[in-house]
Amino acid sequence: MTIITTAAASQTADISKPARWTGRVLSTLVIVFLLFDGAIKLVPWPIVTETMDKMGYGGSESLARSLGIVTIVCTALYALPPTSILGAILLTGYLGGAMASHVRIGSPLFTHTLFGLYLGLMVWGGLWLRDRDLRSLLPFRR
Repeated sequence: MTIITTAAASQTADISKPARWTGRVLSTLVIVFLLFDGAIKLVPWPIVTETMDKMGYGGSESLARSLGIVTIVCTALYALPPTSILGAILLTGYLGGAMASHVRIGSPLFTHTLFGLYLGLMVWGGLWLRDRDLRSLLPFRR
């Protein structure tokens, strides 16, 4: 019984202040970027429609607005602690779709195509560093 209690206590140990703050900074960077990205899709600016055309989604002001709403909702879910894991899962799917779109049109690999991967790593890394529950689900062994 003591062994189980000790193992459970070590899994739910407090997160260090530097790890928690690093996680908050990473998460904040992702949240600010994605809220900006979602917000500019709500306005039919020429840069948005031109980019959507380059991605193969021509005549897509309504699609851009829909993607903006999806981005903002998923980011808001990620930003709120009770729903942060759900938000991270939804953002992972969204970013995977963005990567697939870049692969389809032959965008440069490291700057465009893998940008979704970089953001996804920041989403999950920031969450893992600041969320004790996620650490218990995905522990790293020493």
